[in-house]
Amino acid sequence: MIENMVHGSTTHEVLAAVLQVRPASDCINAGQPDDPRRSSDTGPLELAVLLWQRALDPQKGTWSLPGGRLGDEEDLDLSVRRQLAEKVDVRDVAHLEQLSVFGEPHRVPGPRTIASTFLGLVPLPADPTLPPDTAWHAVSNLPEMAFDHRIIVEHARTRLAAKLSYTNIAFALAPDEFSMSELREIYCAALGYQVDATNLQRVLSRRGVITATGHIARSGRSGGRPPALYRFTDQALRVTDEFAALKPPT
Repeated sequence: MIENMVHGSTTHEVLAAVLQVRPASDCINAGQPDDPRRSSDTGPLELAVLLWQRALDPQKGTWSLPGGRLGDEEDLDLSVRRQLAEKVDVRDVAHLEQLSVFGEPHRVPGPRTIASTFLGLVPLPADPTLPPDTAWHAVSNLPEMAFDHRIIVEHARTRLAAKLSYTNIAFALAPDEFSMSELREIYCAALGYQVDATNLQRVLSRRGVITATGHIARSGRSGGRPPALYRFTDQALRVTDEFAALKPPT
């Protein structure tokens, strides 16, 4: 990992693809209501990415990932957390990991700029207050984006989908307590395809990823037996089955 680079006119920036599964009504360019990935019981959910709109050239009016130049005395993790807090007022990041380094010589106009990119995850209950030029956009229908930022978002979603198969990374997307149907909807939105709730519960329970809390949810308007509530056993990333792969239905 690159901690600092100083040679010639090269500069170094950090960028964060912050993802959250959130109500589709809160996202710009969300999918259609009949999209099979979306919930019919708890309301439509969408995997969203946090973007801000550029007010100045280059590429005025396009949307960008939050970030900025790496400070002379900062490491990468400190820098990206500072940029998120200062520029888009996002502090409730449940998981943050380095994604990739983008170093194509002409990826942005002007002096060569190396970008260290990060995947950040915000849990479903969090609803940070955003600046006027910042909004959540549906990952499935991204707007016109600046430079190579669309590619970075695609990398972030691919990384998340992969880790949902073989780690417990969904802890960073879910509320503290949840029913299995709620967790299923989070997985469906994040993966972009349907997941069976019964199979999901069996797999996650067998791996020790989720734990029953002993609590039950309130009954819905349709009545019926209230569902049991679960929590993630760990609130830190761990590999649960390095060879596992969740696959879309055939």
